[in-house]
Amino acid sequence: MANRKLIRPNLSEFKGRMSHQDARRKHAPIDQTNAESFYYMKQMNNKTPMVLVLNDGEEIYGIIEWYDRNCIKINRQNAPNLLIPKHSIKYMYKEEDAKEEVESES
Repeated sequence: MANRKLIRPNLSEFKGRMSHQDARRKHAPIDQTNAESFYYMKQMNNKTPMVLVLNDGEEIYGIIEWYDRNCIKINRQNAPNLLIPKHSIKYMYKEEDAKEEVESES
């Protein structure tokens, strides 16, 4: 059997290239800006009456009691409280904005 010598590459060359490539690589954008959390907290602390418009067009009036990653709990007067999945909400706005719009149309 012939004697073979193991040839090992100089690792310092590879380390230099790898760190240089990593510096140029774009990083993925962050998942959350926390704007949603700040908005919910503001409305919860002020107990702002809100209108939630669902994907099917139904409007739900109430106050946001709490929220998590997937759901919002709405307290309603003279009606049962609801736990609504966020994916079923089309958009939401303050109830006072709806009243102002109706008054301006009259």
